[in-house]
Amino acid sequence: MFSQYFKFTSYQKTGIFLLFIIIITLQLIYFFADFNQYQKTFPEENKWLALQKDIDAEKEAKYNEKQKVYTFNPNFISDYKGYKLGMSVEEIDRLLAFRKENKYVNSAEEFQKVTQISDSLLKIISPLFKFPDWAQKRNDFKAEKKEYVQKTFSKKENIIIKDINQATQEDLIAIYGIGEVLSSRILKQKEILGGFVSMEQLQDVWGLSPEVITQLNSHFKVIIPSGFKKIAINDATLKELSQFPYFKYNLAKQIVTYRSMNGNFNNIEDLSKIKGFPVEKAKIISLYLEF
Repeated sequence: MFSQYFKFTSYQKTGIFLLFIIIITLQLIYFFADFNQYQKTFPEENKWLALQKDIDAEKEAKYNEKQKVYTFNPNFISDYKGYKLGMSVEEIDRLLAFRKENKYVNSAEEFQKVTQISDSLLKIISPLFKFPDWAQKRNDFKAEKKEYVQKTFSKKENIIIKDINQATQEDLIAIYGIGEVLSSRILKQKEILGGFVSMEQLQDVWGLSPEVITQLNSHFKVIIPSGFKKIAINDATLKELSQFPYFKYNLAKQIVTYRSMNGNFNNIEDLSKIKGFPVEKAKIISLYLEF
């Protein structure tokens, strides 16, 4: 019964034969032919490849390079920074409460005494602490300060009180305890504020010790220039208020919103009712504003 499937005509036999020939031919071509594509190379290509290799080696060396550790002043640790260092919420709160009293820690031992952190944690994070030079050498500073006071009062020199807003860097460096760094910070702060309106603003300059601030108060005073331009709090735009150093953008936005809903501000007391207003700076802020 299967013989009928194997009976072909002469044309079918010829077709089957030609099909086998084609299959065998394609197999031979596939077996012996090389289908790999050759890429043309140029002399410049080897040069660029070598340069890229050097670049990759530099990147790998930089990646494997030990990261630089930056030191910081522990007096200004934030909640997030303290959390990253491994401090508990209670330890961070103790430091913040201590700083609200306008006090500073001047050594790792004082930091542990205030925060009550463990000895093991102190051993890990204390190498990262960096205190101001005057704090590290406060004993020498006190001795030198004593000698300086003795010379000053023994000679009874007349101190000429100068305007802090007109003081140059040389005038500031002449004060004992102030160098180029601190004098530059004072001048920078004056530039940011558009001029000092109170000697209390010097307390916001980082690095000035209470002793140095006392010296500044005895040699300088604030004279507000006649052309001092105040901010019209009831007419100032959001942009103008947000550029004021004592106002942040969110506070400036709240001031504009409150003003549009409740009318003009009559005094600093009205302004201090806004949430987030720095009440402790109200007296100084009022000197910059015009109601």
